[in-house]
Amino acid sequence: MQPNDIGSPDRKWGLVTKERPDDIRFAGSRLGRHRHVCAFFNGLDEAYEVLGPFIRDGFQCDHKAMHLVSSGQRAAHVARLRCEGIDTESSQITGQLEIRNSVDAYLQNGRFDQDRMVETFTGLASGNTDGKFPLSRIVCNMDWAADGQSHLEDLIEFESRVNDLWAQHDDVVICVYDLAKFGGDTIVDILRTHPLVVIGGLLRENPFYIPPAQFVEELRERRSAKGEQSDAAE
Repeated sequence: MQPNDIGSPDRKWGLVTKERPDDIRFAGSRLGRHRHVCAFFNGLDEAYEVLGPFIRDGFQCDHKAMHLVSSGQRAAHVARLRCEGIDTESSQITGQLEIRNSVDAYLQNGRFDQDRMVETFTGLASGNTDGKFPLSRIVCNMDWAADGQSHLEDLIEFESRVNDLWAQHDDVVICVYDLAKFGGDTIVDILRTHPLVVIGGLLRENPFYIPPAQFVEELRERRSAKGEQSDAAE
């Protein structure tokens, strides 16, 4: 059985359609037009069961692997990659594998800055790198965001805004969320900011996705309403 085509060109979201290069498969389907994915898992074992083949295939295709993990998970992550048959030492020397600390990447002085993160991910996009690899497969472990509520709203808005960036590039971006670490309201908002979702180990086109302009406007109206309620209560 051939894998399903997910995120193939369409006009449902008002996006400019174009064909994407490379035959990339993830979680039982073939990626098409959309390549920004939120992947919900119950624990790391389930996550690596799905991510492992995708990561391994990327090395075989000579794609760059950019992995954002917490400092406490780095050694375990490298061990998992080695179990997939990846030579982690040589691939880091050549630059094909780059592992970054997720807290250092997302937070600066303990603060999440949306504009800074847009610039950061713009620099990670394959069109803005040295051209050694045709595209990047970026895997972001989002556990860091569960450690504090203060930056969650900004993160959710950023997750929506960054769709405009990834629509201009061919890279695949997988945002990995542990269902046990985030509340229901946060999960719903995260779901609405990604055109593709992995649930139950399978990739699906996300019917709850809302285009960035519409979602950001809704989010800011929600914040304004909260502020008015707070002022009225004082």
